[in-house]
Amino acid sequence: MDKVITIENLHKSFGSIHAVNDLSFQVKKGELFAFLGENGAGKSTTISIMCGQLSQDSGRVTVCGEDPQKSKKKLGVVFQSSVLDGALTVKDNLQSRAALYGIGGKDFQKRIQELSELLHLEEIMDRTVGKLSGGQRRRADIARALLHKPEILILDEPTTGLDPQTRKMLWDVLAHLRREEHLTVFLTTHYMEEAADADFVVILDRGRSVAEGTPLQLKNAYTGDFITLYGVTQEQVQKFGKPFISVRDGYKVQVENTAQATALIGKFPDIFVDYEITKGKMDDVFLAVTGKKIEGGAEQ
Repeated sequence: MDKVITIENLHKSFGSIHAVNDLSFQVKKGELFAFLGENGAGKSTTISIMCGQLSQDSGRVTVCGEDPQKSKKKLGVVFQSSVLDGALTVKDNLQSRAALYGIGGKDFQKRIQELSELLHLEEIMDRTVGKLSGGQRRRADIARALLHKPEILILDEPTTGLDPQTRKMLWDVLAHLRREEHLTVFLTTHYMEEAADADFVVILDRGRSVAEGTPLQLKNAYTGDFITLYGVTQEQVQKFGKPFISVRDGYKVQVENTAQATALIGKFPDIFVDYEITKGKMDDVFLAVTGKKIEGGAEQ
């Protein structure tokens, strides 16, 4: 699988603030790549460099095999805040953006029709952006980013503040584009359930990569497994010699891995009558790696 983004030993400072500090990672073609970090971790700075809006102090950045200044047309970007003109209709916004890419006439009409069907824009196409709801505006933002059929779509906190139905619709659209057009999606988010669906995750803290891997690899490395037992007594659970907490109708026991859980089942079969084994969550991974709880909001 081809690497469409390569970052090696990236550094960027603003005065005494070292926003990005010796950062290295790669993004493969067609994957959903999640870039996690609390506000101020360096996510937006890194994205700005990838998009050619900022120059790095040192390090190497290539996007689709080229310098970011030469690969801008291969990127589609959905920013945290909408960049659409609130006084214009959705169609006028898209038409003015398409003109920058030399898309007009029948080509524009065809692409508008495709995006309208994909993102359900029919009912809002002739409405002014300033009168749209947050979810409607976000759909228009994504249409704007997809007009020129980019190879990479960068989503900077794309679903913040959206209702669950709109969030699901957007993720269904992205899944379709990845499947049908092999679109690469570069995501920053503070919704850990979105990161859990990624192909690869990099966790950033103070400008550095502090952990990376698939969600499963990160969960196995930093959180372990949990056994939840129902209809048992505290005395029974204490026999395991493992940390546990009381939950509704039972107890939740922390073990290092699935093998350890299996060993306990074999040793105490009479206790394991009604139970379930689950992996830790990405929230647990983030907290274990950084010692912090990720919060919502725009990065400063």
